[in-house]
Amino acid sequence: MKNVTIVCDGSSLGNGKGNPRAAAVAVLGFKGLWKAVGEYLGNATNQQAEIAAASLGLENLKEPCRVRLLSDSRYVVETMGGTWKRKTNHDWWQRLDNAAGKHEIEWEWVKGHNGHEIQEIADKAARKIAASGVVDSEMLDDLVVHIGVVEI
Repeated sequence: MKNVTIVCDGSSLGNGKGNPRAAAVAVLGFKGLWKAVGEYLGNATNQQAEIAAASLGLENLKEPCRVRLLSDSRYVVETMGGTWKRKTNHDWWQRLDNAAGKHEIEWEWVKGHNGHEIQEIADKAARKIAASGVVDSEMLDDLVVHIGVVEI
């Protein structure tokens, strides 16, 4: 099995109020190579966007992998680790369960907006996609091209 790192983040501008615009981004790393993927979610809450970001990262793996998944969402990390119970967002959790099923995953919380280079990239990209309503693959590529060999 390949060892892969995924750093993910979701963003909901408006967070479920009025006309929210949400997006999810995952940055996948393997042997020093990085790729970012994004998804515009439309009307979703921040919690739903965070779940979607983890799902998106795992769905983009082409084979079963050992994954170190970093998220700034305690909601995702604690729930997937079994500490917190699922009370809402069951469809979103089902998507994540389906994506996680074939992988060995270490769920790790990372403090958001705290200078973690790749988490900041995921956050910035999720906010841009949420604001524009469009996944810009070129923007995602530009954000990760500057990541060197990063120890995380």
